[in-house]
Amino acid sequence: MDQPTAETALRALEPLIGTWDLAIAWPDGTPWPGGGRQVIEWLPDHAHVIQRGEIDLPEAPASVAIIGCDGAKGTFTQLYSDERGVCRIYDMSIDDTEWQLWRQGEPFEQRFVGRFSNDGRTITARWEAAKSGGELETDFDMVWTKVD
Repeated sequence: MDQPTAETALRALEPLIGTWDLAIAWPDGTPWPGGGRQVIEWLPDHAHVIQRGEIDLPEAPASVAIIGCDGAKGTFTQLYSDERGVCRIYDMSIDDTEWQLWRQGEPFEQRFVGRFSNDGRTITARWEAAKSGGELETDFDMVWTKVD
């Protein structure tokens, strides 16, 4: 029996590859007093992507995530960890216009929604959280700008 490969699914990750500067703001539009950077690159096997992030605020931890796919289903998963010791698994989708991450469960539900600009060099995004079992609300907004 032939096994499907992940080649097509992995091709969808290409728009993420690069170094991104981040501008971050609270839901009311007040900017955070610092920016951040995400570096997203292929691992040597070219079957997974590694995402390393740093934010210029003490309360925002440095993070590392690995993105992989199920070639048969064309679905993605992100394994996230940060310097606080937080480890989470996110489901993920990506297409030409939008990138989403989401998870349900303790301590709260989360969702990331990012929309690509037409030229692919900007991602306008937001992280949402549902705290205390409520509805998802914007936690903070982000603009990712590709620098290389």
